[in-house]
Amino acid sequence: MSDVETIRPRRSFLFAPATNPDMFSKAIAAKPDIFCVDMEDAVAPQHKEDARQATLDWFEAFDNNTGTELCLRVNELRSIEGFADVQALVKRSRTPDAIMMPKVKSPDDIRIVDEIFTAESCAIRIQVIIETNEGLEAVHEIARASERVDAILFGGIDMSAELRVDPTWEALLYARQRLVHAAAGAGIDVLDVPYLDLENLQGLGQEASRSAAIGMTGKGAIHHKQLAIIEECFSPSPRQIEHARRIVKAFEETDGGQVVIDGRSIEKPVLRKMHHILAVADFQK
Repeated sequence: MSDVETIRPRRSFLFAPATNPDMFSKAIAAKPDIFCVDMEDAVAPQHKEDARQATLDWFEAFDNNTGTELCLRVNELRSIEGFADVQALVKRSRTPDAIMMPKVKSPDDIRIVDEIFTAESCAIRIQVIIETNEGLEAVHEIARASERVDAILFGGIDMSAELRVDPTWEALLYARQRLVHAAAGAGIDVLDVPYLDLENLQGLGQEASRSAAIGMTGKGAIHHKQLAIIEECFSPSPRQIEHARRIVKAFEETDGGQVVIDGRSIEKPVLRKMHHILAVADFQK
């Protein structure tokens, strides 16, 4: 993400099942940073084709001027349904901004989709769900597999089963940090697994704060009432915003690779984080 103009907030994402199009507009009205229609886990095998057609019809008809990023969670690429999803997408005149690819195990999964989209002149971006041991092992290569990749998402429930642990914070900390490392190296976003206890908003806030503290940039939601807490945890404070503005301005006024702010030497690589802070701040206005 070398072009700062491409930075956009991805603090929160909200799913709706592809089998219930009536929920789509309601979910978007809640103003998550990302709204994703789920054609994978939320759709039974016998309903895949009908859900695919109805969902793509909706995307083709919907004129998105909301500021929310629209995504489609396709089926696993290594399946008949996954290939059918991709093939159906490239035939449409209007598509979602991005697809979420589940169960990615190799950078080759990304490259195949990238080649298809490129051949068909599709501008669709890619967000990658890491939820298998193979994906966790290859996540650094996956994050750099294509210029289309904007974000990595942590599939914590499936990952806990793969790692043979309970889905607790402590047991999954290593996996989260590995994703953070890969995403930071590639200059892309990394979003945490949704918090499933809908009634425990305090627990949600604690987990979201922990995720932000280790470098994650957002977290999923299973209900719109979770969005405000998630977005607060992943939004910069007024002090951070002012600090970022000072650093960016200082670099704009110098030709060197470092500046001094409040007696501290700051090198140019820090600019990426500062631009991200300001992009989130501008989005909130």
